[in-house]
Amino acid sequence: MSHAAATLAHVTTTAIAPLDVLNRVFGYEAFRGLQGEVVEQVVGGGDAVVLMPTGAGKSLCYQIPALVRRGTGLVVSPLIALMHDQVDALRAVGVRAEYLNSTQDPDERRAVEAALLAGEVDLVYVAPERLASESTRHLLDRVAEGPGLSVFAIDEAHCVAQWGHDFRPDYLGLADLVGRWPGVPTMALTATATEATHREITQRLSLTDAAQFVASFDRPNIQYRIVPKDDAKQQLLKFLRTEHAGDAGIVYALSRASVESTADWLSQHGITAIPYHAGLDARIRAANQSRFLREDGVVVVATIAFGMGIDKPDVRFVAHIDLPKSVEGYYQETGRAGRDGLPATAWLAYGLADVVQLRRLIDRGSGDAAHRRRQSANLDAMLALCETVTCRRRQLLAYFDQPSDEDCGNCDTCLEPVDTWDGTVPAQKLLSTIVRLQRERNQRFGGGQIIDILRGKHTPRIAQHHHDELSTFGVGADLDDRAWRSVLRQLIAQGVVAIADDYGTLGLGALAGDVLKGGHEVRLRHDLARSHSGGGAKKARPVAADLDGEQLALFERLRSWRATQAKEQGVPAYVVFGDATLKALATARPGSLTALGAVSGIGAAKLERYGEAVLALLAA
Repeated sequence: MSHAAATLAHVTTTAIAPLDVLNRVFGYEAFRGLQGEVVEQVVGGGDAVVLMPTGAGKSLCYQIPALVRRGTGLVVSPLIALMHDQVDALRAVGVRAEYLNSTQDPDERRAVEAALLAGEVDLVYVAPERLASESTRHLLDRVAEGPGLSVFAIDEAHCVAQWGHDFRPDYLGLADLVGRWPGVPTMALTATATEATHREITQRLSLTDAAQFVASFDRPNIQYRIVPKDDAKQQLLKFLRTEHAGDAGIVYALSRASVESTADWLSQHGITAIPYHAGLDARIRAANQSRFLREDGVVVVATIAFGMGIDKPDVRFVAHIDLPKSVEGYYQETGRAGRDGLPATAWLAYGLADVVQLRRLIDRGSGDAAHRRRQSANLDAMLALCETVTCRRRQLLAYFDQPSDEDCGNCDTCLEPVDTWDGTVPAQKLLSTIVRLQRERNQRFGGGQIIDILRGKHTPRIAQHHHDELSTFGVGADLDDRAWRSVLRQLIAQGVVAIADDYGTLGLGALAGDVLKGGHEVRLRHDLARSHSGGGAKKARPVAADLDGEQLALFERLRSWRATQAKEQGVPAYVVFGDATLKALATARPGSLTALGAVSGIGAAKLERYGEAVLALLAA
């Protein structure tokens, strides 16, 4: 038996402290944040609901108890395509991990089932739809009665929230399994949730008596930047070329057509970009996802169908070229950047058309009036985050009921404070135009026509409707088109102007009356200088920015060696070592196996497998 195998055999057959497992198996010296408290609760047999941001190490919260307690850990994971990588990562550190899903042929499935019944599996990942079958439940009953189940972990638990952004009907059936195996602690884990979603998770999964663990949702290594959209593709390209050349990242777009065209356009301009959306052939989706996980420097352009459960730690940026529908969705998506704790960027470009489109989608969408009100409230909160003149991180954390008294110093509004101006008069001019069109002409128009009226443009459409006869024609000639679009976008965000119908025509918002009467001052942000530049804030620091020349060269040699190892094994590069570990190696240059084993992220199995090769590289 190898040293690594002996280590795991000891872990799984004798009483051992969770901290020892953390160190010997995963190579970490200490638990972070709430990890230790969660592990203690579950190892002791208690249930838990765990809300932790992506990158906080929530998977260790169920992996450690599964290795410490008797039996097999059962993990519900919603994405079949990612189970293989999750299992590979565990096997790389010596854990006996398996999965059960619909991609397996009968022989593979029978082999896993036999191993489960023989007590030869530490963790098994199962898709929620698989758990709906009586045969799988019966199998797990037999495991519980025999080798035992150590923990029942429901990952991505926000999928149970019916009005959430990632709802999965199969998750509702998991409530039937809570308490099915007495003495087996149940965990529900998610990387994000508002207070309402938190309550829904707890209630739907019958975990009202479970211990509740809510970690800080602050991700200080992520720099949040939001810019007015001008030419999104050009802005995105400049952002990638100047700040993230050669980096892995995710670009989110609202529609499949936008995903396809953006991926093609980036590829034509020298960026290694691939598309991902639900309309692609399943084989293409799987191949593109695999390429993103396994190759360095790949950019995936995707709808929100991509990302949940992505364990790739070295995603250096997440960019949005369309406005997300909610702060919760935005946070979940941006959280896929910088899971390794190293610098990363969350970049968003949005404009007036985004607001109009999303308002229209809400009005046309399914669900009752209450559901549409919730969606509108979600969009309003997202707009407020985009238009804030204060620290974005503080506003983001406040949305999750985690107020902060200090500015973060690492978002665009902190790094480049926003100037504001009194936009009350322009707002009154615009509102007056809307009122006159409605009252004098019984007409409604979209933003483009109203801006043409304000600027006094003699267009064919203006002439057709005799809008040059309106008293407000030309009263806004002091502002150009871009300035008026900025004004209008902010007025919609503030509730001064409303989207009146499915066609995007404009009406009066809740605050319009007070503004017209002069009882409400309208403060607007000066953002025109930021739109072309992609944001005036200081750029996020590159991962290896603090390495000297010799260390940087060694870091790149280690990355090259890692890529070769990953390719030979058919696994993502991070399964070998993460960037944070390579950076630590390049900085510390350990000269012995003992010193190498002290580097964060190097446990017993990896030390045995890669130790001599890494030492040789460091000594070269």
